Amino acid sequence: MNTLPPHIENDEQTASNRVIRKPFVPFVPEQESAEQSFPLKIQQLGISLLPFLGIFGIYALFMERPALPLDGGQWLADGLFSWDIFKQHISVSLSVFFLLILLLRYLFILITATWNAVHNLLLLNFEKQEAPFLPPVSIIVPAYNEGKLIKQTLASLVALDYPDFEIIVIDDGSTDHTARVVEKWIGQHGNATVKLVQKPNGGKASALNTGIQVSSHDFVLCVDGDSRLDPQTLIKAIKHLRDEKIGAVAGNVKVLNRDNIWTLLQALEYVEGLNLARASQSFFRLVNIIPGPVGLFRKSALNQVGWYNSDTFAEDCDITLKLLRKGWKIIYEPAAIAHTEAPNKLLPLLKQRYRWTRGILQALSKNRKFEWKNGGAKAFMWLLAFESLFLPFLNLFSTLYFVYAALFYGFIYYLVAWWLLLVILDFAIALFAIASEKEEIRLLPYTLVYRIFFVLIIDVCKVCATIEEFLNLRMSWGKLERIGDLKSET
Repeated sequence: MNTLPPHIENDEQTASNRVIRKPFVPFVPEQESAEQSFPLKIQQLGISLLPFLGIFGIYALFMERPALPLDGGQWLADGLFSWDIFKQHISVSLSVFFLLILLLRYLFILITATWNAVHNLLLLNFEKQEAPFLPPVSIIVPAYNEGKLIKQTLASLVALDYPDFEIIVIDDGSTDHTARVVEKWIGQHGNATVKLVQKPNGGKASALNTGIQVSSHDFVLCVDGDSRLDPQTLIKAIKHLRDEKIGAVAGNVKVLNRDNIWTLLQALEYVEGLNLARASQSFFRLVNIIPGPVGLFRKSALNQVGWYNSDTFAEDCDITLKLLRKGWKIIYEPAAIAHTEAPNKLLPLLKQRYRWTRGILQALSKNRKFEWKNGGAKAFMWLLAFESLFLPFLNLFSTLYFVYAALFYGFIYYLVAWWLLLVILDFAIALFAIASEKEEIRLLPYTLVYRIFFVLIIDVCKVCATIEEFLNLRMSWGKLERIGDLKSET
């Protein structure tokens, strides 16, 4: 864990004593060549696809189970029609339909994510022959009552391996000691300059816009006040902006506090459900949400789309859709890693997902009304709508219906088989994602309860949020209560 440098501990020291001078030595992790890594990625894909074979085996048993006339409709030709038999066939058909959607979605994600990784490896070899692309960067940190965590955030930022960057903390009217903590960091820290801007509370979008306006450089990295970045994050992300068609780079968000079942399940969700989906979208250069904890932008692109807006509860989704709408490409960089604190209890988790869901729906509703320069980008907007609107309802309805069928029609066997198929699907995806990101293997066993327990709870929350958004019920922004390290608050 990064700690406050000794020269900052004493507030009485002069500004000149606050300067740390160190040579720039980029952190470059050991990389395999594209020739070596290509077979590795294909091997990862192959290993992950093996569990899919189990799906067809269970499906065969699923359809061969006696006592249910599943013979291609022969029961209807033989005059065996009854509402009970009809409901049984509907139940099985719905289960197959639901699994087919998930299977096709997962296969699509696996294949495109693999080819995106191969493309990045080929790009890495190409870049070795080019002059380094290391323009100065402005890092913007909007902070509202982040006193518990801002110290660790700043420690990780000044430790970034990059030759020239400024860190601008926007204190958005905090009522705690956030500003006092940041004041101790103001000044030069090696290759970084830390600045503090204080303003009345206006929300995260307002704070980000303030940072963009006062920033000195043409590229801006937006970082949440509770994020802790890996040292190589900036140097890994900036290389993509050499391509002038790329307007932004989405980073890789990981859960920092993995200390109970809720945070461990979120860690699995981030790796399997969020980062892998971004890797798949990056194959098309059309990532549809740049995460708030770490996103690198071309300032000219932000200027073109009018910066951030405060009219949704998901400013990160809104700014992404605005960039895509204007024809900018957006990619995902898995080595640009930000560790963030996740809710460690159920109620704060549901409040967070409720806000995310309503914010995404607001951003979708807003941006669909405008003209899109890129038809493919608009298709990815509708893909986001499908996953935000349709999938939660489908998952919730399917689960409730199959439980009903099991209780009233004796479908316990089919319910168990359906659950096993879902577990195998999640296991396959998690295996690939964990291997690709070199994540903790201890996350893998949580696939046993991931979809039936965790995803179902989150989908109930999403369904409620969707209904309330369509009813236009009022909601407040809310603020996640930080846990932090009590020893590091001041």
